[in-house]
Amino acid sequence: MVTYVSALFYGVGGIVVAGVALLVAFQEKLVYVPVLPGLSKSYPITPARLNLIYEDVWLQSSDGVRLHAWFIKMFPECRGPTILFFQENAGNIAHRLEMVRIMIQKLKCNVFMLSYRGYGASEGYPSQQGIIKDAQAALDHLSGRTDIDTSRIVVFGRSLGGAVGAVLTKNNPDKVSALILENTFTSILDMAGVLLPFLKWFIGGSGTKSLKLLNFVVRSPWKTIDAIAEVKQPVLFLSGLQDEMVPPFHMKMLYAKAAARNPQCTFVEFPSGMHMDTWLSGGEVYWKTNMQFLEKHAPEKRKDDTGR
Repeated sequence: MVTYVSALFYGVGGIVVAGVALLVAFQEKLVYVPVLPGLSKSYPITPARLNLIYEDVWLQSSDGVRLHAWFIKMFPECRGPTILFFQENAGNIAHRLEMVRIMIQKLKCNVFMLSYRGYGASEGYPSQQGIIKDAQAALDHLSGRTDIDTSRIVVFGRSLGGAVGAVLTKNNPDKVSALILENTFTSILDMAGVLLPFLKWFIGGSGTKSLKLLNFVVRSPWKTIDAIAEVKQPVLFLSGLQDEMVPPFHMKMLYAKAAARNPQCTFVEFPSGMHMDTWLSGGEVYWKTNMQFLEKHAPEKRKDDTGR
């Protein structure tokens, strides 16, 4: 009996140790997936395929990494809102072009699509601190342009992109007018137990009962729940209730955390929305919700009576 129990103990212990070792060694490959299975790292299409007016933009992050982006305009002199778009963790910006095409039509806006380091045509390797620098480089570029209304820059992020956007918005209260979060997680620490259930006993965020013994090994914790609490700008939360990747209660927790300090928060649920298709299943309600938010928090400047 003792031998059996000992063997079981060592067996379970061995599995846990092996799992932790894999987590330490390969966690970036779990969090960041620039190349989808069966596809290449390069862009399958460009905005030109969808007859969009665009500019190839090359940036350099503060640590010297060369980054690529597409700046897509509704029309060349468009002074409408400019959406700084941050994608999810998998694939590249080309895989979001159909959604962005409709976004431009429905919201009458420009869209700046950044390829994180290691994604698409951008150089380097993805990491939390690196991507935060990438996002800042994109915002600094937009803020320095003369062909857009820089007072109407709005950050949009879905999933990982929401975590990126929350940090950027928090760090730039004078450059970002508002933030839109869609199907975003509270933290990677909380997601670890969702994706690999045995980890919930060892890794977790501040709101969990996890022992948190292994939190220190997570190199990209992306604590959105902490960042959102410090955002002072208006925030729109878009939650797909059928999200199969990020449990919808994560979005409710983010909203509750933000709204406790920020009265300019709006939470909207889409009953049939899944992780990637909330914009599609939400139909006109989805786009109307976004448009109303932009009209309120990134309004067009009006000339005064003197014509200035």
